[in-house]
Amino acid sequence: MSTTRQISRLAHVPASWFLCHVLAACGGGPRGAPAAPDPIAARVGPGFVSHEVDLHGTTIRYVRGGHGPAVILLHGYPQDWSEWRHVMPALALDFTVIAIDLRGIGGSAAPPSGYDAATMAADVHALAVRLELDGVYLVGHDIGGMVAYAYARQFATQARGVMIVDVPLPGVEPWTALENRPRAWHWQFHQRPGLPELLVAGRQADYFRDLVNRFARHPDRISDGDIADYATAYGPPASLHAGFEMYRAFPTNGEFNQAHRDALELPLVLVGGEHSGAPLFPAMAASLKVLGCSHVEVESVADSGHFVANEQPDALVAIIRHHAARVPK
Repeated sequence: MSTTRQISRLAHVPASWFLCHVLAACGGGPRGAPAAPDPIAARVGPGFVSHEVDLHGTTIRYVRGGHGPAVILLHGYPQDWSEWRHVMPALALDFTVIAIDLRGIGGSAAPPSGYDAATMAADVHALAVRLELDGVYLVGHDIGGMVAYAYARQFATQARGVMIVDVPLPGVEPWTALENRPRAWHWQFHQRPGLPELLVAGRQADYFRDLVNRFARHPDRISDGDIADYATAYGPPASLHAGFEMYRAFPTNGEFNQAHRDALELPLVLVGGEHSGAPLFPAMAASLKVLGCSHVEVESVADSGHFVANEQPDALVAIIRHHAARVPK
């Protein structure tokens, strides 16, 4: 790498990242004390680090560990990057694993706009470029799955494959039938301008626990501590607003998905919990093929509800490893 390129790259590195690595290289802080542990990455375990990086108008936090081909993990609502902490150590044995806070959530900045799936996919792509990750494999759950599909449509040549975990896609049938179900009442509630912010502010933990209890097969596998962490991630008013803006972008996402009908050969995998999205995914796979997606597979995770990474992490690890490893870098 040339000296000019090294200097250019360092110009984009946050000061906190640079200081941390200089201290580590020198044996820690003053008098050779060990470097302070990273409290963010410590939630996963040894070998992981967290960083925040400025990207085209926002700041994105990510947690990284492992070696090998890159796998990027995108969380859903009402969670943050840490929904993946039970699958990251096992995946890191074979892959470079990167879990992201989507814009507006947790350690990522909350700009006033840009919460449609296509814009958030551009955030992910910009991060992959900044980290010099070639041929990434994306795994997105819930809202993150919508972002992963938008990534496939915009940046297919920079990806190895995309996995969409337990979420329907706006504008892709059976979306119309699903959005009118009483069970999905929160979709409409979240899209009401200003109202959910007013009613949920200060009550995030109670509200998120109710969502988990309704959509998980095993809600006890998302602890009260996990819920508290999610409540913190959506605690600031701007972050709470960002989460609801992701739902308000559903019509925009639907228009995007309907407009993109070109042939797409990138492998897509739809993974659903047996007691959640799995029964719907054969119909969704057929709709995606009508929209030009030539390689779509469906996987079902036994004894799981919506929160697959929390409820059945070992099963999800096996599925990710199988699909991400068989696609060449």
